[in-house]
Amino acid sequence: MRILLVEDDASLADGLRRALRHDGYTVDHLERGDLVLPALRDGHFDAVLLDLGLPGLDGLAALRQARRHQHEVPVIIISARDQLDDRVIGLDSGADDYLIKPFPMEELRARLRACLRRQSERVRSVLEVGDMVLDLDRMALTRGGELLALPRREMALLVELAGHPGRVFTRAYLEQALYGWSDEVESNALEVHVHHLRRKLGSGVIRTVRGVGYCLAVPDGQDATP
Repeated sequence: MRILLVEDDASLADGLRRALRHDGYTVDHLERGDLVLPALRDGHFDAVLLDLGLPGLDGLAALRQARRHQHEVPVIIISARDQLDDRVIGLDSGADDYLIKPFPMEELRARLRACLRRQSERVRSVLEVGDMVLDLDRMALTRGGELLALPRREMALLVELAGHPGRVFTRAYLEQALYGWSDEVESNALEVHVHHLRRKLGSGVIRTVRGVGYCLAVPDGQDATP
């Protein structure tokens, strides 16, 4: 799961990044509101944590801008603005939830899980590809009825590919989905994850499209998804 954190308080942002990454999320951080729309346009995010008092563009304006451009990603406002009117305006502007600073990390975790759960109910919460069943709520894989344990990033990669069997995903897209904007990604990290998945699932499950990226092979009798 990839989270966009928009927060100009460096100390708070660092603490949130550390906690969320410990929970298994990929976290990308912005400090300016005017960078939100370009980030949503260029990358796939599962949720946004959005401060309001931001340089460049106020968080409410950034949220309204995102909704006008049909970005439906769940947004949780995190703000010290604690008046009822502030919360009403934030929710009416398109936020899915509103959390007042300072807040316990456990409450943020719970609200984030609730947002992601509601989002998953609007899309498929279970992916079935051949004899593989991926439970997106539990991030669990069964194959032929047998539960297979996968490390977090291997599971995240498989979920991305399984959402659209037959579609070719570029290396850049998959690396961002797994690592965000991290500068610490090794050049062969994606290939290593693909190698491990092929070893566990079979060499024909993931196809390499030379010079482009990877796709999940479409099982016999199953249509490719757009």
